[in-house]
Amino acid sequence: MMPPLLVVPGGVTLVGGGAVAADELRAALARAPHLVAADGGADRALALSAMPDLVIGDLDSLGSEARARIAADRIHHIPEQDSTDFTKCLRRIDAGFVLAVGFLGGRLDHALAALTSLAAEARMPVILIGAEDVIFLAPPVLDLALEAGTRVSLWPLGPVRGRSLGLEWPIDGLDFAPTGRVGTSNRALGPVSLRLDGPMLVMLPPDCLDAALDALGLRSA
Repeated sequence: MMPPLLVVPGGVTLVGGGAVAADELRAALARAPHLVAADGGADRALALSAMPDLVIGDLDSLGSEARARIAADRIHHIPEQDSTDFTKCLRRIDAGFVLAVGFLGGRLDHALAALTSLAAEARMPVILIGAEDVIFLAPPVLDLALEAGTRVSLWPLGPVRGRSLGLEWPIDGLDFAPTGRVGTSNRALGPVSLRLDGPMLVMLPPDCLDAALDALGLRSA
């Protein structure tokens, strides 16, 4: 394991090279003010008037303008090709949590790789933020303060069993698996409690970001 390039007790915003709306980046930075760019995500950040503290990646998509504007000591070339730039960043950040924008809504293979990394690189909580979803790996015990009618989708990354309170369709006694049963488009009846045995992604509407942070114990981090 390489030593971290950034160590902070609170939150880090990680920006990727996919589509990033200004309000998504603002929302992330308001809660996680340290900004790291994954390779070409630096171009996205600069286009939205945000200067990255660090740029990490294999640098195959970092634009010439970004290279000229960002101080050389902030740019870290990680040449190995066995991991994505998203994973490279997660492995070199030591933070209370990470809010990641620019990794959903673009190329599907990039999004799937990012979702896989949520479980594979689970040293710290990571929440992916997109136009339609906030997505995170659920801990074994999760209590969400949600409004009735809120969409709650559950996506297993391996075999998962669990119990629930507050879901329109309870998950008790069900066997989840990526090639079997999945839990998309469930709905909250109000506050939701989950008890899970296995790697499960939780997908909520984007206005539930603070509810996710609270449930993960991160809002005061």
